Amino acid sequence: MIDKTKKVLNQNTNTTYQIRIKGHLGAQWSEWFDGMTITLENSGDTLLTGIISDQSQLYGLLNKIRDLGMPLISICDVNSDEVNN
Repeated sequence: MIDKTKKVLNQNTNTTYQIRIKGHLGAQWSEWFDGMTITLENSGDTLLTGIISDQSQLYGLLNKIRDLGMPLISICDVNSDEVNN
């Protein structure tokens, strides 16, 4: 049974996400990552933060991370504080 109270990402939700990847990216990558804010962490990880409007955009960003060969650490929906590793 589908829980209709959960937010469905494939609708236009404009949800703020944080995507953590292993390694540092330069600020020049922000435009390539749809204008997401790039934060370099002391741990050596990069945190991408920004609004993702739908599932298609999220998958596009994840494909770009894959294409760079950078390991994905986590994806966090900042609005609900749910974390997916």
